[in-house]
Amino acid sequence: MLPEQRKRTIVELVSDRDGCSVEELAAELDVSKATIRRDLDDLEEERLVERSHGGAVPVTAVGREETYVQKEVQNLEAKAAIGERAATEIHDGQVVFFDSGTTTMQVAKRSPADTAFIPVTNSPLLALELGKNADDVKLTGGTLRHRTRALVGPSAEAFMDRTNFDLLFLGTNGVTGDGSLTTPNEDEARMKELMVEGAERVVLVTDETKFGEQSFIQFASLDDVDVLVTDAEPTGEVAEACAAADVTVGVEVPDDR
Repeated sequence: MLPEQRKRTIVELVSDRDGCSVEELAAELDVSKATIRRDLDDLEEERLVERSHGGAVPVTAVGREETYVQKEVQNLEAKAAIGERAATEIHDGQVVFFDSGTTTMQVAKRSPADTAFIPVTNSPLLALELGKNADDVKLTGGTLRHRTRALVGPSAEAFMDRTNFDLLFLGTNGVTGDGSLTTPNEDEARMKELMVEGAERVVLVTDETKFGEQSFIQFASLDDVDVLVTDAEPTGEVAEACAAADVTVGVEVPDDR
């Protein structure tokens, strides 16, 4: 296959599947990962795909909410490193809530098998992962948002209103310079608000690409967070906001850096 034809095929695959990893593209096109990475860099320069550490996603308009599948291939190494560090916060006897999302999924994948805790989540995907080690996993119930695979709505909110948690692993779409935590969807914002209200300790898990980003709705602030686990030290206004809110920052750098 000629290079230009290969690049056209890459764009088609990335678009059709809402994102692909480097490994998937290399296997599909029978070329090396290095070749795929070079192709993706070229395609990003031409604004035909959006590059991530783990692969590529379709070009998106400003403000558009990405799907779970799109996020799944973004910054995989960073999210895995964050998950490894964050999972050390889990201790025996705790009730632990896992927010829906691809970074919290990495925490769930690394939750300790030898620690007795009660996992709770508003994500069926995370529930299946947590069920590999836990005898019982609590689900909020509610309406499934196909775009993010999160459970939301009145039933889910009613569950949150009557429950409390020792520990919350919280995701976000943006951390602004003034410390606001934001997300694109109103229903998910409300769920996140209730998670924070019901948690004794809040661990925010997010990679550095969310620093300085602002989405549609604020659901909390860094004042509500006890620990931030990320893949790079915050800088500028975000660093100042973390210090002002007395947030403990844990940085776990992925192996590929």
